[in-house]
Amino acid sequence: MKRIVTGIIAHVDAGKTTLSEGLLYQAGALRQLGRVDNGDAFLDPDALEKKRGITIFSHEAQFDYQQLHVTLLDTPGHADFGAQMEQVLNVLDYAILVISATDGVQGYTRTLWRLLDRYQIPTFIFVNKMDAPGVDQVALMTQIQSELSAGALPFAGEISDQYDDLALQDDTVLEDYMSSGTLSQDTIRQMISKRAVFPTYFGAALKLNGVETLMAGLQTWTVERAAQPDFGARVFKVSHDEKGERLTWVRVLGGALHPRDEVLPDQKLNELRVYNGVKYTVKSSVTAGEVCAITGLTGTRPGQGLGVLKDSSAPLLQPVLNYQVDPRGNDLHACLTALQQLEDEDPQLHVTWSNELREIRVQLMGAMQLEVLQQMLHNQFHLDVGFDTGSILYKETITAPVEGVGHFEPLRHYAEVHLLMTPLSPGSGITFDDNCSLEVLNKSWQHAVLTNLAAKEHVGVLIGAPITDMQITLIGGRGSIVHTVGGDFREATWRAVRQGLMMARQAGHAELLEPWYQFSLTVTQDQVGRAMTDIQRMHGEFNIPEDSGGAVVTISGTAPVSEMQGYAQDVNAYTHGQGELECVVDGYRPCHNADEVIAATEYEPTADLDNTPDSVFCAHGAGYPVKWDQLPVMAHYPYATQ
Repeated sequence: MKRIVTGIIAHVDAGKTTLSEGLLYQAGALRQLGRVDNGDAFLDPDALEKKRGITIFSHEAQFDYQQLHVTLLDTPGHADFGAQMEQVLNVLDYAILVISATDGVQGYTRTLWRLLDRYQIPTFIFVNKMDAPGVDQVALMTQIQSELSAGALPFAGEISDQYDDLALQDDTVLEDYMSSGTLSQDTIRQMISKRAVFPTYFGAALKLNGVETLMAGLQTWTVERAAQPDFGARVFKVSHDEKGERLTWVRVLGGALHPRDEVLPDQKLNELRVYNGVKYTVKSSVTAGEVCAITGLTGTRPGQGLGVLKDSSAPLLQPVLNYQVDPRGNDLHACLTALQQLEDEDPQLHVTWSNELREIRVQLMGAMQLEVLQQMLHNQFHLDVGFDTGSILYKETITAPVEGVGHFEPLRHYAEVHLLMTPLSPGSGITFDDNCSLEVLNKSWQHAVLTNLAAKEHVGVLIGAPITDMQITLIGGRGSIVHTVGGDFREATWRAVRQGLMMARQAGHAELLEPWYQFSLTVTQDQVGRAMTDIQRMHGEFNIPEDSGGAVVTISGTAPVSEMQGYAQDVNAYTHGQGELECVVDGYRPCHNADEVIAATEYEPTADLDNTPDSVFCAHGAGYPVKWDQLPVMAHYPYATQ
């Protein structure tokens, strides 16, 4: 049988889990059709999911249809749990994007589409809830094509009717089509796998309308991924079973796994479990193309590569809010231990402990995730804790290239590092590169620099926030055959990053970034003026549709998270519960009140001894400190910019 791994993703309440239920039932994998609102959905087994009626954790199921075996991964739909959804994208062959016919393409739908493009996942689209009154299929198709891709084409009817539109999505295919007048199924499959075409289906999953047509489409239009010869697997989830045993979820992409295999140094796996909902089968081997949960491993994390696979890049969806934990009389150590276990499952929590302040902090996406975290602490660990009102997670970047230099030369030590720091486009994160001759620094020293660049989270010099959106390239330096030892290049590298940031700040090229929301605000016509005033006060930007003469108006736009956080309560108050506000994190932009934030933080970068920008030189048999701004004069290796 052809084997594929497919994930279902969607905006919250689009009917994603209902479609999963329909696929399993239609394929004969379920005897009874469960419902989310009844709390008996096969892929929402957790008590919190049943209570809230939403998917919070990703779950696995299996079904067969004709000659197709599908491993189905159901993912969270709420934006607050988007990081868990993004982890799953790393291991998919295909995705099914569910769109609600009553809502159309939402802000979070566009975020999901960007993620699918980032991970280059071939995608099938299923427009759900077509049985709702007033739904216009033609209008929905037009919106999907204009807002997502012109390659989204209806596939439910006779495919030959779509040949003209299909051929227009690829110049080479169009040329062949013009001469032959037809398209082969293999050509269409390749266009789908290359994300030139996105088969689109319409139906109502709750009534099983269109579900089998979608399944037939998966059978016809998917291609099984070729296996790699050597063992390789990708971790996409970490969880704990009901007995507290740690599970590492992986997709095997090459070779095979067996019990007692040593996939990490000094760590042998125990069981190989293939799950179907909450039940699992223990396997004697798992081969390429399969998904399984492994017991016996510690320290694994989502995105980690095993075997020949490298680790994947950091997820695009990152938390934007920081909360302090109020133990409410509970033992702080017990709270920290519980939160660290939850962080093991969701690394984006970023649990931190300050021994000096005796406080615990966590990073989250929003209010829904905060509520769920409180409930998990109560249900799993019997801890009733509180949180403060939350603060914004800022980031820092640079707006122009700068050369950073670090020198570390106490007695009998020596290393100097030159780094070129270059700004990148928003959302790029941090990348490291090497453009240094082996005649300047040998291979082991260059490796030491690059390893140490990635070994810590570097913080900026404006408020001490993490840096982002820049490339840091090793361009030069010096070592000593006699005096250079292991940690010298670590010290020089970290100081070079800080010194470069200080030089950027001095030149006015350091920039503070803050998270922004993309929002959709629905109010009545008489409340539009109030809404516009509020958005302007929050330093937001907005658009009102030209045809906004109806009783209800939807205003879309962007605004800083710091200003719009908590605005949902205001909307609820002035619309008497009739208004609706949807907010999705839209990435980081220059901070709208940077001077105010910097002044309030009172961060002194030269006093941050864990991240010093200063260097150490040696004279007369003793080391002595040199301030960061003296490096252009004192450096032993010449500046590239000079």
